Formats: sequence, structure tokens, C-alpha cells
Amino acid sequence: MRKVIKGGIVITMDEKKLEKFEKLDIVIEDNVIKDLTVDYQGDADVIIDASNKIVMPGLINAHTHLGMSLFRATNDELTLNDWLNKKIWPIESTMTDEDVYFATLFSILEMLESGTTCSNNMYFSSEAAINAIVQTKVRSIFSECLMDNDDKGTERIETFKKLYEKYKDNDLVSFMVSPHSMYTCSKKYLKECSELALSYNVPVHIHFCENEDEVKKIKKEYHKSPVKALNKVGLLRNKLVLAHGTFISDKDLKLLNKKDISICHNPISNLNLGCGIADIDKYNNTLNICLGTDGQGSGNNLNMFYHMSLVDLLQKGLHKNPLSMNSYDVLKMATINGAYALGLEKEIGSIEVDKKADIIILDMNTINSYPSDDIINNIVHNTEVINIDTVMINGETLIQNHKLLLNINKDALKDKMNEMMMRLMK
Repeated sequence: MRKVIKGGIVITMDEKKLEKFEKLDIVIEDNVIKDLTVDYQGDADVIIDASNKIVMPGLINAHTHLGMSLFRATNDELTLNDWLNKKIWPIESTMTDEDVYFATLFSILEMLESGTTCSNNMYFSSEAAINAIVQTKVRSIFSECLMDNDDKGTERIETFKKLYEKYKDNDLVSFMVSPHSMYTCSKKYLKECSELALSYNVPVHIHFCENEDEVKKIKKEYHKSPVKALNKVGLLRNKLVLAHGTFISDKDLKLLNKKDISICHNPISNLNLGCGIADIDKYNNTLNICLGTDGQGSGNNLNMFYHMSLVDLLQKGLHKNPLSMNSYDVLKMATINGAYALGLEKEIGSIEVDKKADIIILDMNTINSYPSDDIINNIVHNTEVINIDTVMINGETLIQNHKLLLNINKDALKDKMNEMMMRLMK
């Protein structure tokens, strides 16, 4: 099937282009972008009118926990340690596979309606979560949350292997090896995770240096700096996504230079849990920086546009310098940089010929975003759910004219979430 998106202002995120945006028509064959041209006049099975609208790559949430929609905004007045140990983990231990399925489904709808087309999801009850992902036809990197601070470390690795073999040929599901953190995994287990990722040729995704207390724990346990500790367990050999990376010293930063390592910045989660503000401006010249929302428990929502705005403002405030960050660099974090981090840069993250058609269309002719002299700045700071007109993943339109095309009863799903809240969070 040939679809053509006509008449839109296209932000390609293709760094080979001289212009950051231009008026183009996008020709899509099945799930692949086949042409970018001015005023396409050829045949089309479907024409999507994007006149007076903005067309751009779908957003990539490079660190989240989709099963945590149940825990939205549960972080008030709790440290990270207390929030995990006294609230989240005890409740998660009672969640069924069905609970995780519905919680994941709810998160997917939240992402779609806010323009996110791909997520890097670390959670448990993996089969249930993947079922929700496959049902909704969204793109996802899936990570079974691996830890061995109980007696289930080996079982979790076996679950990863089984799921990988089952879904490895699915065009929309990819995998990462995801040890939860250095404080929930033994040295032996982290080495095993590193070897596992190398044998399956997939990246590693781990929480790292989220707050100063974690940094102290790593130094005490390893008698080394956190990055040297990563090296000790073999993880610097891997393609790495370090979630948070709020506190990485200048010396450690030099050790990461020229490694295939990305920092996934989660600004709202870090602020909510009192962890601090990562100096992204400092990291930018050494590491690939991408963006995540974390789960709703600490990040409150999965709206990547809201999180983008915070990134820009926080860095300018932190450095007392309006030149320390710009909106286009932030947009890169949420698109092509996220694709690089997840090993998908040849498939998604930008609108280019031969890439997959993961595309969103924004209608910025609303009161909250009109008028605008700077398109990129306006997108980063003023986009809300109301502006998301169309969402396409792998060439299939899932939202059109603000309407969800998936056969999902949102009211029934909200009722299910209410039932889960009453049962699990009493």
C-alpha cells in the first residue's frame, strides 16, 4: 500500500540536510519511507493531508517502566530509597500478569496520545507486557528487569532467553539485557548480564548514578569510582544505555569517551525524587544524550514533550546561561539520539528514505501554541496532547485527526485501573 503525507512542514532530523525543516511530501510504501519530494503527483492508495501542520519523527522514550501507570504521582515526600523499598516494590510483588498487562496497555495509550512511537521498557511479567505491546502495534525495546538480590536471578535470565527466541523476528519488538542497577545485582550477576548481552548482540540498559547515595554505595562496594566499577564487571565492553547518570565525575566522564554509551536523562523523575539535576551540557561533547520519562510513579506522566521542555529550561538555569542548550538539540534527544542509544538509528529516529515510517503530525494552530516565530522552539516548549493530530508506526496509522483507531475501550480500561488501585494500593 502506498500512503502519501502531503503538504506538511517536515522536520526530518536528518543531519545531512541543510535546513531543519521544509515543505515536503512523504511517500510511504507499506512500512517504509520511499521518497521525500516537493508536490508529489504520483499514485497513492491513501493521502493524508498535512497542510498547515508539522510532520516529524515519532518520539522515542529511551527509559521507562510501562507497567507503572498504576503508580502515577506516588513519589511525594519520599526519597528514592524509601519510595522503592516502602511503596513500589512491596506492591509490585503482589501484581499479577494480568495487572501488568492492563497497566502496560494504559501506558501505551498515554504514549500514543502524546506522540511517542517507541519506548525502551524495563519491567517484569514480560509475556504479559509484550502481549500489550504486540496488540497495540507500537514499537518497543523490551527489557526483563534482571536482579539477583533474591533467589530469582537465574530464573529472570531464562525468561529473557525464552522471550527473545519467541519474539526475535517481530518487526516491532527488540530486546535489551537490563540489570536493574549495581545495588540490586551482585558483581557475578552483572558479569553474567554483560556476557549475555554480548552473546545475543543486544545493548545493556541499567540504572546508574541516579543519586549521590547510590554513588557512595558503589564506591563502598567496589572501592572504585562508578565507571571503573562498570569496567570491573565488564559492562564497558557493551553498548550501554545508562539511565539517569545524574552524578558522573569529570574523571569518570573521560573514561567513557569513545565508548558506545548513551546517557538517558530523566529530568522530572530526578527532580521529584530529590536526586538532583544531571549536567547534560557537560556530558554532551562526550556521550550520546537521549531522553526518558521513567515510570509514571516518579516521572508523573509519559508526555515526552513536557519532559523536553524541562531539559532545556533546567540546563539554562543550572548554568545561568541561555546558550547552554537549544531546542533543536533537545529534539534530537527525543528522536535520533534515542534511536542511536537503542541501536535503531538505521530504522527510526529521523524521516529519511528507506527508514521505517514512524511519524507524527502536529497541529500547532491551537491557542497554546499560536502564533509562533520559531517552529522548533515552539514544538519543544508548547506542544500538548491537544496538538497530536496523527500517529503512525511502521506505516500503520494508529491515531488520525486526534482519534484513536485501535479497538480499545478507554472507559473500560480506566474502570479496570480503578479496580486495580482499590485492590493493590489499599
